[in-house]
Amino acid sequence: MARYSTYKILMYSHDTYGLGHIRRTMAIAAHLRQKNVNVLILTGSPIAGRFIFPEHVDFVRIPGMIKKTNEEYLPLSIKIKAPHAMEIRKNIITATAKTFKPDLFIVDKEPLGMKKEVLPTLEWMRRCLPRSRTVLGLRDIMDDAESVRADWEKKGVYDILDRLYDEIWIYGLQSFYDPIQEYAIPQAVSEKICFTGYIQRRISSMAAIRKVKKEIGVKKGEKLVVVTTGGGGDGYALMDNYLRMLESQPRPIPFRSFLITGPFMPRQNRREIFARARRLSASSVRFYSRMEEIQAAADLVVSMGGYNTICEILSQGTVSLIIPRENPRREQLIRAQVFHRERLVDYIPWDSVSVENLREKVFSLLDRPESYTKAISGFRLTGVHTMRKRLDACRNCQS
Repeated sequence: MARYSTYKILMYSHDTYGLGHIRRTMAIAAHLRQKNVNVLILTGSPIAGRFIFPEHVDFVRIPGMIKKTNEEYLPLSIKIKAPHAMEIRKNIITATAKTFKPDLFIVDKEPLGMKKEVLPTLEWMRRCLPRSRTVLGLRDIMDDAESVRADWEKKGVYDILDRLYDEIWIYGLQSFYDPIQEYAIPQAVSEKICFTGYIQRRISSMAAIRKVKKEIGVKKGEKLVVVTTGGGGDGYALMDNYLRMLESQPRPIPFRSFLITGPFMPRQNRREIFARARRLSASSVRFYSRMEEIQAAADLVVSMGGYNTICEILSQGTVSLIIPRENPRREQLIRAQVFHRERLVDYIPWDSVSVENLREKVFSLLDRPESYTKAISGFRLTGVHTMRKRLDACRNCQS
């Protein structure tokens, strides 16, 4: 048995501007929770309260920050100096850990936390909770190899991985992309790495799919294209290109479109997208909480190819077209290339998008999806199963 009758997991998700971190963290929490396992999430997401948290999962909100440059973060809402906001965040994180006393601490993506805000908690746990386990969770691809190596060397990340983490969970497949080689991870650190595979999302029932289609007005036999940009902060260009493609089409358009701008798209851009979509008889919303269901209902999903979106699409077995951004990180581009190589997605490079090639891709994938459906149907997302096994191993080693 663990030290407590209830096993306690603390998760950190720094969340500056987007949905990726909090959605991945919530998906993992939902799968790790059990009758005798409680999960507490530390998050800076300004929209964490919009999600439905399952039983045994809760969150502590730390002040939100917005990233201006790779080194500069500013408070998202409260009007105080950035160093003061960071000090509040660090103190909340440390106090929560000291009060909650987790058996397992999972840090998402940033080994030291934003501006090293998690470092004091990691060091305290090493001193005061030596039997507790610390885990760094990394998505499959962080950025191009050169950028990650330079960043980790500058911040001393390799030393932190060696001293303060017991395990590193990479939510991907080594055969798809190998961070050990790409990021020059030393052998002592690589021995801590577990490749979990990709994180499966809840698979929607046929009843849920029919309900979604009815709600958004998809007619019997009509095909549905869903366009999503994640948080939406940098998603306007994708939406604009897609709508320009529709605007160039003769009426009536032979499929239904459903656009999800994301809650962080600038208001002026969002209003423009909504107005243009209405003129085209396309549906558009700012935020949609049941992403698995709408993606399962779709015949095609057009997105920028963030980690969570890819996992959601493949969990539902849906064909997708990725238009990956290349700034400020090349992560989405590399992922699109890797998954295209495996015939799991199609993609158009960001600087090659035009009305003509977007139209060609959309119509081709709607008319002939079988060039991708075979590989998609045979792809297995093993992340949940592997993480549950690692959780059991962590609990056993602490007994």
